[in-house]
Amino acid sequence: MFKTQTSRIFLGLFAGLLIGSIIQYDFPRVEFLHTTFLEVISGLGSMFVHLIMLLVVPLVFFSIVAGIVELQDIKSFGRLGGKTFFLYLVNTVLAILATMAIALAFEPGLGLTLAGDKQATLGSTSLPSFLDMIVNIIPSNPARAFVEGDMLQIIFMAILTGAAIKSLGEVAKPAEKFFKMGNTIMLKMINMVMTLAPLGVFVLMIKLGATLSASMMIDVAGYIAMAVGLMVFWSMVFYPFIISLTTDISASEFRRKTREQFIFAVSTSSSSATMPVTMRTLTDGLKVKKSIAGFGVPMGATMNMSGAAIYIGMAAFFIGNAFGQPITSDQLLTLGVSVFLLSVGAGAVPGGGVVMVGVLIHQMGLPVESIAIIAAIDRIKDMFATATNVVGDSAVITLVDASEKGEEALQAEQKTAQA
Repeated sequence: MFKTQTSRIFLGLFAGLLIGSIIQYDFPRVEFLHTTFLEVISGLGSMFVHLIMLLVVPLVFFSIVAGIVELQDIKSFGRLGGKTFFLYLVNTVLAILATMAIALAFEPGLGLTLAGDKQATLGSTSLPSFLDMIVNIIPSNPARAFVEGDMLQIIFMAILTGAAIKSLGEVAKPAEKFFKMGNTIMLKMINMVMTLAPLGVFVLMIKLGATLSASMMIDVAGYIAMAVGLMVFWSMVFYPFIISLTTDISASEFRRKTREQFIFAVSTSSSSATMPVTMRTLTDGLKVKKSIAGFGVPMGATMNMSGAAIYIGMAAFFIGNAFGQPITSDQLLTLGVSVFLLSVGAGAVPGGGVVMVGVLIHQMGLPVESIAIIAAIDRIKDMFATATNVVGDSAVITLVDASEKGEEALQAEQKTAQA
């Protein structure tokens, strides 16, 4: 019954939530379960996530370099990068527009009189500068970029390395073989680690089920349902529909092939941790070229933030309505631009959304104390925001791959006609 990896992950997710909920509600006074047992479970979950994160930086570097050196024509790199970058930005903008439309129509939080933690404070009160983001892509210290896991800087160095190797031609063949072999080794390590995925998801969900309080979310259940509903729609309806229109992959097939990716992202709440699964989903499931997947996945984990955009944008409308300071029409443009910058800068790790919502709250003049409520329900929204982000990565990269195949077919026809 549970022969596939997806079904085993799914079983681990629900079994973990069930056991965690039983611990919280049926054994509230059993100290051992709420202290020692949960500490061990939390430690095991952290070890699993760390094991995946261990692979992220070398995977990004090797996959991008290998992807570039595998391109038949270095000129195609500019076309490939431009398409991927453009589609990621368009995807995030569309998610922001959809969020604003839904929030204006249904007004989440309207009529509620919520009060947050008066002691709450914000760690940051400024929007990330787009110019600074671009300037900082070029690292002044390559070693620090790798140590800190700065994905934009690592991507830049990988692109530069791959382009240099490709431009050298035959003399750089040993380096080309080295990075191709390194990429093969990384993919093998991913497969080894992913055999532990059902167990890792199981322990992560036990911790979530045992610590998530349902009582604190009664007043905001409608808001959560609206935000999560839009994210699920974006992942399960919008992306498959676009794929079915533009490629030969049906909507149901795309949903089926990205199911494991979605479930894994929900359990880890990290785009970076899900990168190995995204890579496998694309190359093994959707049959995307390794060179295109290797280039697009790391970029998507950094830039493609449709889920984060929905998370942050919906939070702003909810807070404004719930605290009696609704977003006005003359604030919509500022809100949209701010959400775009914040979502791109949200990071690919759990908890990034709360920080960015805090920045937006300050920028929009909304009550600072509301950050406590957003933090209380962050885990639920963050899970689905991450899943939306990574499924979006697969959708965009599949579109790019189909477009590249079309370009190659057209070039082949032209060569045949000339001959």
